[in-house]
Amino acid sequence: MKSSAATIFRAFALLLLASALLPLTAMAQRRNRSVVTDPQELAYMEEMNKAIKPEFKDDVFTFARLIYQSSDYYGGGRGARDDTPDSDVCLRWRLFQITSLKVGVGTGYQEIYITPKELAGYPFAYMTATNNMELTEAEAKALREYMLNGGFVMAEDFWGDQAWRHVHAEFKLIFPDLEPVELPLNHPVFHSVFNFKYAPQIPSAGFGYRGTSFYSADYAGDHDAHYYGLFDKKGRMMAIICRNNHYGDGWEHEGENREYFDKFSMAQAYPMFINILFYSMTH
Repeated sequence: MKSSAATIFRAFALLLLASALLPLTAMAQRRNRSVVTDPQELAYMEEMNKAIKPEFKDDVFTFARLIYQSSDYYGGGRGARDDTPDSDVCLRWRLFQITSLKVGVGTGYQEIYITPKELAGYPFAYMTATNNMELTEAEAKALREYMLNGGFVMAEDFWGDQAWRHVHAEFKLIFPDLEPVELPLNHPVFHSVFNFKYAPQIPSAGFGYRGTSFYSADYAGDHDAHYYGLFDKKGRMMAIICRNNHYGDGWEHEGENREYFDKFSMAQAYPMFINILFYSMTH
């Protein structure tokens, strides 16, 4: 992206996020559906589709969610589809509102399996509930090739020391010879569009409602937010790992509690995702 386009993107995002955006209350009224059926959500999607000129229908950003086997490592049945479809629908709508991106919408969210063929169509891929992730050897190889060929992965939604050890081990399957590097606060990813003076931390909604950012005692250990980059030999960041964070809840539950919306969704979850996306597109 040329510098002029980057400046326009940044200014447009800052202007709109500063405006009086309201929580998407329609999202809070629906749970556990695999496709979008709510009239208001369908209207959002129609508006996004209308913004895409037919000749550029393939020149859009599509939020792609990686699907993989989950071990139920921490129980509760949380896996690769955690927070869907609400989180993905909210995120796409906010990207459409807040940035100048043209956003692909489909039927609500885009799932892709970890195969070379499916990964090839998406330069940015998202994985959640990574503390339950169990990659196969073939998936690890596909992700390694995807990232070495220019793809970018955002991994998040895990908490505590034990979960971090599991996520770290899964990434070592992908790159046995590479070590995730903790990103200092002066790294450009924290300032690419929105200027963060702290490491963003989005708690799961239930804990955020109660005024705490961390999970219960069985997740004891380091509760601070940490961001790790996985870099290739040329220094390009291929993945960002967001430890002690739950971005999916920051998107999914924005319409349920105004304090959570103000403090976590609009102040952190959306702006930092835009930073990560913008950084991945321009480096």
